[in-house]
Amino acid sequence: MSGRHLKVQFRIALLGGVIITSATAVSAQQAGIGGFWSGGGTMTLRSGNAENVRCRATFTPVGNGATMTAICANATARVTQTADLTRVSASRYVGDFVNAEFGISGSIRITLSGNSLNAALSGGGGSASLNLNR
Repeated sequence: MSGRHLKVQFRIALLGGVIITSATAVSAQQAGIGGFWSGGGTMTLRSGNAENVRCRATFTPVGNGATMTAICANATARVTQTADLTRVSASRYVGDFVNAEFGISGSIRITLSGNSLNAALSGGGGSASLNLNR
């Protein structure tokens, strides 16, 4: 192979790498909330008592939003919530959650900031404030 031919192949490979890297960056930005998150926060019960909880959540992008499945637990209980979320801006999602185990439903608001998110849930006479990270 001639030196000129190798230079052309190198430029094509380099251009291909730039295109793939750009496509990956766009996909990551579009995914936004998608993936696995974990962390904790405070859950305030109907009685007014506040309890610390640890949570793991999985978000799956769907259309202009996402679905969520989250498991939160403390020393005495473990609960599962699901939610359907709509993306309302580049960093905000809103929707409704359901906790089928206890027959509780309500609203959920999520704000993204890089690799962390803040979730606020309200329903069934209680509320929760969670901080999760990738």
